[in-house]
Amino acid sequence: MKFYYSKKLAPFPNLTHAFTSRKSGNLAFHVGDNESSVEKNHILLANTLEYDKETLVHMKQIHSDLVCVVGDENFAAPPTCDALITDRKNTPLMVMVADCSAVLFYDNQQKVIAVAHAGRAGAFKNIVKIVIEKMSKEFGSNPKDIHVSIGASIGVCCYEVGNEIYEEAKALHLEYAMQKQDNKFYLDVNKILKKQLIECGIDEQNIEIFNECTSCNTDKYFSYRAEKQTGRFAGVLMIKDNCNL
Repeated sequence: MKFYYSKKLAPFPNLTHAFTSRKSGNLAFHVGDNESSVEKNHILLANTLEYDKETLVHMKQIHSDLVCVVGDENFAAPPTCDALITDRKNTPLMVMVADCSAVLFYDNQQKVIAVAHAGRAGAFKNIVKIVIEKMSKEFGSNPKDIHVSIGASIGVCCYEVGNEIYEEAKALHLEYAMQKQDNKFYLDVNKILKKQLIECGIDEQNIEIFNECTSCNTDKYFSYRAEKQTGRFAGVLMIKDNCNL
C-alpha cells in the first residue's frame, strides 16, 4: 500500500497516522465498488498500520457540520457526520475523500485526536471551528496545543464553481478565497480552512497543508471532479496504548 505522512504528526510516537492514496485502493463502500474488494483493502490497511479493523470508526459523510464524539461506534456502525473526536486509545478514526480536504487534528497535551471532512460545504459551514470548540469543551483542549494536517485535495487550479457559489462565498465574507479567470470562478478551499484554523487560535506553525491537487494527479489520488465515478482515499489517525509520551 502507498501512503504519505504528515510532518506535523510524525514526531509524536504515540500516534499512528497516514494518508492513503489511489495505490492503497478504494476504501469506500458507497461508490459502486465490489464490497469484498473494499473489505480486503480495509483489512490490508489495518494490518499495515497495526490496528484492529473492527475498532476503526469511519463516517457516513454528508457534507454537514455535524461533529461526533466517539462512543459505541465501530467499523460496522459508522455515525452520520463529517467529523470525529476521541481520546480513546487504539481507536483509529478515518475520513474519506476524493477532492475534499481530509483534516487531522492532534492535541498533544490532552491526548485528543479528531478528523474532519472539509470540502466546500464544510469550509463554508466552518466545520473546523466546531471541531476545535468541541475538543475544548469535551476534553479541555487549548487551540495552541493542537497540530493540524490537511491532506491532498482539489486545488484552486481545478475547482471551478458557478456564480451562485461565488455569491454564497461573498455573503459569508469568503470571497478572498475566490479567483476569477476568463469570467470563471475558482475556489481555494484550503485558503478558507487555514484562515479559519488561525482564527480559532491554532498557531500557523502547527498547520500543514499538502498542496498537491487531486484533480491534477489522478495517478496518485481519486478525484470526483476529474472522474465522477471513483473511489475514496483516506486520512487515518489513532492514539496508541503502548506509549506514554
